[in-house]
Amino acid sequence: MNTAALIAAASVLLGACAATAAPASAPLVQSKAAAPVVRDGVLSMGLTVPDGDHPAIEAGVWVPTEAAADGPYPLIVISHGNGGDFRSHHDTAAALAKAGFVVAALTHTGDNWRDQSRATDLVDRTRQLSVLIDYMTRDWSARDGIDANRIGAFGFSAGGFTVLAAAGGDPDLGRLADHCRDNPGFYDCRLIGEHAGTMKAGAAAPRLPHDARIKALAVAAPALGFTFAKEGLSKVTQPVQLWQAGADQILPAPFYVEPVRDALPTPPEYRRVEGAAHFDFLPPCSPQLAAAAPMICAPTPGFDRAAFHETLNREVVRFFRETL
Repeated sequence: MNTAALIAAASVLLGACAATAAPASAPLVQSKAAAPVVRDGVLSMGLTVPDGDHPAIEAGVWVPTEAAADGPYPLIVISHGNGGDFRSHHDTAAALAKAGFVVAALTHTGDNWRDQSRATDLVDRTRQLSVLIDYMTRDWSARDGIDANRIGAFGFSAGGFTVLAAAGGDPDLGRLADHCRDNPGFYDCRLIGEHAGTMKAGAAAPRLPHDARIKALAVAAPALGFTFAKEGLSKVTQPVQLWQAGADQILPAPFYVEPVRDALPTPPEYRRVEGAAHFDFLPPCSPQLAAAAPMICAPTPGFDRAAFHETLNREVVRFFRETL
């Protein structure tokens, strides 16, 4: 399927879905962003993904319009952090699409800015990521434009944990008790305390769902990194690009990135960003978002988030080009 056919197929079906995919009250971007838009060589649109007996999954898709060659294109799926949505990494998604990838990002049901009822349901997070891959490669109207043998994943914070688990990781959730006893004020421990029921159910699961279709993963500031021992990451043999914020105040060193870096069977492409805080992995905020969500938008003293994202996006694009 060539670029024109991919765009046409996507637009016909998804244009009608955009209004239901992003309510006007969404604070992360202006509501018009969910409608099909072509900008700077990228077509973006909202999407609704059926999820069996579960509520439909809200998602977004970014499609290249000016790629150097016709498809099929590699697919990158994106998993956001706690309380985000499918637009949380819109700039990285757009950069990937412009470079010749189809990008699909989901809003995790029960863990987003509107609904925190399942904020610690780790099993369902990984399952939902596979549902998104299923839909994009089997049911999406423009699925012929995707190379199902070249699928990568990008995840931030809780999304970083999600893509590690989906790619074959088996966390030892029994480590949570000691971690939170020693660090009760940490963000993850406070979140677990607020949602102990869903976390307990997840800890009782034999393992989190795996998806062998993920061939490479970019992971930024992964949550619960301390739950991964060498045995738990022994099956994550794909190329990994691992990012750490040097001044991460939400998931501080050495409990999150370092355990993942040291446990992976093949050393990852490791990037420590000195001076960056946790939320600097999110794109620069609009004035509207800064007013609505100061926690994720407050400037980090001495750090240029906009300049960093030029580097982040360039390096994520390069990594997936080299590994998929």
